[in-house]
Amino acid sequence: MIFHKKDLDLVLVPSGLLIMFTYHLFFLYRYQHAPKTTLMGVENDDKRAWVEGINGDKLTKRSLKVQGFDTRQEDFRHEPSVSLTLSSLLGAWIANSTVDNLFQQLGGFGDTDPSTTAIKYISLLACFILAFAFFLQSARHFVHANYLITTQDDSIKEDAKVVIIRGSEFWSLGLRAIYFALALLLWFFGPVPMFVSSAILVKILYHHDFLSIPLAKPQQP
Repeated sequence: MIFHKKDLDLVLVPSGLLIMFTYHLFFLYRYQHAPKTTLMGVENDDKRAWVEGINGDKLTKRSLKVQGFDTRQEDFRHEPSVSLTLSSLLGAWIANSTVDNLFQQLGGFGDTDPSTTAIKYISLLACFILAFAFFLQSARHFVHANYLITTQDDSIKEDAKVVIIRGSEFWSLGLRAIYFALALLLWFFGPVPMFVSSAILVKILYHHDFLSIPLAKPQQP
């Protein structure tokens, strides 16, 4: 059996995607069953404490915290625009046939068949569209949270906690879709860069999700 260079796509690309999916399934399991061992779980506790603090503050201090939350929302609203812009650029990129020739020259290894190239474009575009949808849902939840935390009624603070945490989860999903898009983007340069980038991304994400948990603060007397 003769192994051709284009057969690397059939081995390295599924292997890279399998590494990414396996890590995220492991992270999802830990986040659901042992959230305190993940950075997102620790940050969720901080968000709950922040909502509790807002409801216990005086009106002036509460207004300052709400203004800070509004400023933070502006950052969350930029991500959908960035994802939509990248999707539009990718559409123009697909329409330009000279780009295909450039990648065929730079790729070196890997399958350069038109059907494989079409799969690359569709996969990359799907990641950007998913990221756009997740970021939109995140912005929607944070807008709704803004109404809840500005209400003087403390009985809805539990709803505010749920909405803020859910918005953060959608924002994290959007970032994960961008990470997948980065690995698929490097697939245009060949299956080897795609596989290597997948392994490096998983290592970086593991350090971020599990090893960067802040130390517990000492209790104040």
